[in-house]
Amino acid sequence: MIRFHPMPTDHAAAFRAGAPDAHGLPPEHHISDGAGNPCRHCLCNIPEGAGMLILAYRPFATLHPYAEVGPVFLCADACAAFVGDGVPEIFTTSPDYLLKGHGPDERIVYGTGRVTPATEITAQAQKVLADPRIAFVDVRSARNNCWQARIRPA
Repeated sequence: MIRFHPMPTDHAAAFRAGAPDAHGLPPEHHISDGAGNPCRHCLCNIPEGAGMLILAYRPFATLHPYAEVGPVFLCADACAAFVGDGVPEIFTTSPDYLLKGHGPDERIVYGTGRVTPATEITAQAQKVLADPRIAFVDVRSARNNCWQARIRPA
């Protein structure tokens, strides 16, 4: 069994309050066009016309060569963090995603990265997490490398 984890609530709240992103810049304020704007906190698509933030995000505790940074969207207004056992809504908007296994040191474990059809995310994550070297799997856009969510064993 696996569980999807969004951007932590304290991170989302800080960005909404104007905290600098991974590049030291304030989040940009935009209006969602309703297409392909997945919030990394509620893991839902941001509705058309709703305010959203765009910022550079690094979902790692420390700096190292594998601590990837990428652009993410965030609901401009407070939203509830995703909690649940199912696959979040945001994984219904693209045909495939990049999954990569990481060790406890937050570094990519070579050989675990794979572009995976959206319908196979759960099965692929379970397969990667069965490897004892893996602490979590990060899901990224297969086209833009944007971080989507983190998967850990339930």
